[in-house]
Amino acid sequence: MSLLPALTGSFGDAPDAVRIGDDALSFEDLAAASAGVARRIAGARAAAVTATSTVETVAAVLGGMAAGVPVVPVPPDSGPAERDHIIRDSHAEVLLDDVDLSDKAQWTDPAATDRPALILYTSGTTGRPKGVPITGTAIAACLDGLADAWDWTAEDRLVHALPLYHVHGLVLGVLGALRTGSRLHHTGRPRPDLLAAARGSLYFAVPTIWHRVAAAADAARALRSARLLVSGSAALPAGVFTALKTLTGQAPVERYGMTETLITVATRADGSRRPGAVGSPIAGVETRLVDENGDETAHDGATPGALEIRGATVFAGYLDQPEATAKAFTHDGWFRTGDVATIDAEGTHRIVGRASTDLIKTGGFRVGAGEIEDALLTHPAVHEAAVVGRPDDDLGQRIVAYVVADGTAADTLIQHVATTLSAHKRPREVIFVPALPRNALGKVQKHRL
Repeated sequence: MSLLPALTGSFGDAPDAVRIGDDALSFEDLAAASAGVARRIAGARAAAVTATSTVETVAAVLGGMAAGVPVVPVPPDSGPAERDHIIRDSHAEVLLDDVDLSDKAQWTDPAATDRPALILYTSGTTGRPKGVPITGTAIAACLDGLADAWDWTAEDRLVHALPLYHVHGLVLGVLGALRTGSRLHHTGRPRPDLLAAARGSLYFAVPTIWHRVAAAADAARALRSARLLVSGSAALPAGVFTALKTLTGQAPVERYGMTETLITVATRADGSRRPGAVGSPIAGVETRLVDENGDETAHDGATPGALEIRGATVFAGYLDQPEATAKAFTHDGWFRTGDVATIDAEGTHRIVGRASTDLIKTGGFRVGAGEIEDALLTHPAVHEAAVVGRPDDDLGQRIVAYVVADGTAADTLIQHVATTLSAHKRPREVIFVPALPRNALGKVQKHRL
């Protein structure tokens, strides 16, 4: 099965079929340039590329895939130690940082097989980043599932400004266009005016970018011609969700995934759109919630449980780390995401947070941090909120909220939560901060609070 049919002419072509910043290529020219890379690196064990937002990076990735050489995208802002670890750990024998787009050859489209096409690295928040081999089969399953969920076709023009070393920007944002045949416009920088000027039908962004778009009313209104706005990689604040709905005329859709699983759960284009809801599993994916004893929890939309996943998009194991792989899977083959979620009777998933930081056990209750964060964000003075559990001799854990807000007091916010949710879910402490620490994708780094 062909993995990237757009590069074989299956969907027609245009001079600017793939545009990144100020550079544009047709599908045909991109295929020929990528084939030149493939010819150069054939037989290598793996190939690394400093994944800048350029057409050269795209050609390097595609060239590796065409040659059957796993490609290792390296974040351009990684420090020397992280960069060295990724290159050594992945066994990369070639560094593709000098791609010549004029060196062309005959394109051979890669097949969707069970061989690794990419080796992506985890964020490394609990140790050194681990290599995650991603197969062509998993990529195809993910993209086909999302194409079905979002009615994503060759008639679309995809616009985004996401980094090209993560699942969101690279797999969805580049390979997704080449699988569906949609035109791709990467704006280079995540500026609201550039996104608006691109006039796309389909937009991908992380919450940080959507927040900036919502704050730029004219740019947001220019997106009224788009048919679908997609948010992912972190929870979209309810206030941003509402602002986008008001300014663009449509609510955004959210989705959920990880490096190890690709995108597994998504709100459908024709589905119900609610703040914080990430939808239901795509075709070929199953999910379940379990408690501390491994028993499945109720799908009542309120009971949190550890989210486990299995299906065609899930990886087979970490690169050269059998012990970490064994810990990541249950005895019956489910991948332990480490996330906590709720599922309602209709199958709609809501991510509460990470089990390590976002499932708080307080006074005999199990409380999801995300629910409290959502409640705090409904207060008009609150701009950002992050909730954690802290050790407490009496409660086991006490709920502590870190808040970015204007003109309000801690007691006011505590009372606000207590009247919005059950009283036992109120924060016992509110700490005001100028900003929350976030990574490049906008995820709050709670370990730094």
